Amino acid sequence: MAETPSAVAAALRGAVVRYPGRSALGPVDLAVAPGEILALVGPSGAGKSTILRLLAGLEAPAEGTATGGAGHGRTGFVFQNATLMPWADIQGNVALPLELAGMAREAARRQAAVVLAAVGLGDRLSARPRQLSGGMSMRVSLARALVTGPDLLLLDEPFAALDSVTRRRLIEDLHRLWADRLPRPAIVFVTHDVEEAVYLAHRAVVLDAATGRVAGALNLPGPVPRADDWRMDPACRKAVEALAAALARAMTPFPLEAGR
Repeated sequence: MAETPSAVAAALRGAVVRYPGRSALGPVDLAVAPGEILALVGPSGAGKSTILRLLAGLEAPAEGTATGGAGHGRTGFVFQNATLMPWADIQGNVALPLELAGMAREAARRQAAVVLAAVGLGDRLSARPRQLSGGMSMRVSLARALVTGPDLLLLDEPFAALDSVTRRRLIEDLHRLWADRLPRPAIVFVTHDVEEAVYLAHRAVVLDAATGRVAGALNLPGPVPRADDWRMDPACRKAVEALAAALARAMTPFPLEAGR
């Protein structure tokens, strides 16, 4: 179960975002508890990535408030692409956030080596990004987000381009890294995959296609990390169907009239 203290790790309160040429997103109300893993699902264009940017402090709402990111503990962000520096080895890539925060280079590289070992790349410290597979690159990106010991970890569909076996392994690694750290960080994970959401998270939030508002939320059964046979558990299958139905409703802008 997620930790349940009264404080929140991140929150949006009546947040509205406006872009030229399209309807406003929101208002969005969302709270993430410390130690909670939250899956954010919704159709393309519903504002999932925008919510991550608000929580990270990379963007400010036009109305309402966003709590999280800058000034509210450490935040790690994993983007859809690994965005590694091609000229640096992976140890240097992971050490960069620590060096930018003022840590001495050698100390930063030592800490980067520890985190890279935790994601299974302890023997590839001198490798360049071009030498890595897609799954390895995402492990480096995850290590870079974790190296500062974040209180909030934001992931924007980081495994979407990977094959299903690699995706499963990385999600299991993410669960292990989350469970091994005390206090556990809050995680907000954007995905289009309802099975991935159910396997990954304590709770799933569905965004409405037309407005970007929260259309529904589902508490997901079972302990995290998951048991090896969790995907075959009837409770898992029931939750997948319930979340798929909620997502289908959110993707229908207007209900059909009776008899049509």
